[in-house]
Amino acid sequence: MSTIVFPDHHSAAADAEALRKACQGWGTDEKGIIGILGRRNAIQRKLIRQAYEDLYQEDLIKRLESELSGDFEKAVYRWALDPEDRDAVILHTAIKKTPTIDYRAIVEISCTSSFVELLAIKRAYQIRYKHSLEEDLAQRTTSHMRTFLVGLVSIFRYQGEEINARLANSEADILHGAICKEKAFTHEDIIRILTTRTKPQIIATLNHYKDDHGTSITKHLRDEQSCDYVSALRVAIRCINDHKKYYAKVIRQALNRAGTDEESLTRVVVTRAEKDLKEIKEVYHKRNSVTLDHAVAKDTSGDYKAFLITLLGN
Repeated sequence: MSTIVFPDHHSAAADAEALRKACQGWGTDEKGIIGILGRRNAIQRKLIRQAYEDLYQEDLIKRLESELSGDFEKAVYRWALDPEDRDAVILHTAIKKTPTIDYRAIVEISCTSSFVELLAIKRAYQIRYKHSLEEDLAQRTTSHMRTFLVGLVSIFRYQGEEINARLANSEADILHGAICKEKAFTHEDIIRILTTRTKPQIIATLNHYKDDHGTSITKHLRDEQSCDYVSALRVAIRCINDHKKYYAKVIRQALNRAGTDEESLTRVVVTRAEKDLKEIKEVYHKRNSVTLDHAVAKDTSGDYKAFLITLLGN
């Protein structure tokens, strides 16, 4: 469930006027910006952007970019975009990151989006960057990482809930043989199963793997020599198997490292706030014995902190 607290009725024109006032004068009214944008859903934010442009012949997002700075600006910028455009921006940032790509963000979006959502994201990517997502991703990756990631972003998974138990059992054995017996982590069947099967089918396969072989597949992968490709496999498996638990762990790691990982924290909060951040908060609380609101408030500061706390439902 969403954590966003927004009014059922609002005036997009009035909000646009208030944002204009917040951006004028000697100092920007950051609290005013947070109070409006942080409490509007995606449809309302789109209407505000349209009203602002109609009233002032100016792009609201570009104005906000010029008025704000740092992690606060990045969070507000991404939040103000349409969801599919925001994910396209996140993917492009992840692909262009140096010295190596941020494969986690790419895998997250690929494995937690429906095929309809992923198609919209890829269209938004093409419109914004004049290249296909697959083209840019293939250019920045090599070997099995390229095959795996391009496979993830290219597939339109069937959304049905049907499960073939016999197939799940068979492919659990295939995965175990490739990982534990052959030590062939780049085996084509691993990539094929994770990039083509439906999510319920993959979950059934993972459950068979654990039941038949005594431990989860991610633990067997964790035992091996770490590399980005194997880590990407683990991220995909965790996102498909239980993405709320996965996101709760991403947030915990972002907050607990030496120096908060604002990029990861922002990504999770702004992409999940209108989807299932409420459930992620519950998982976080259960696993860490502290509320997510408290943890975020403790490790962030200023307008960035105020904005995240607002998106968390406060």
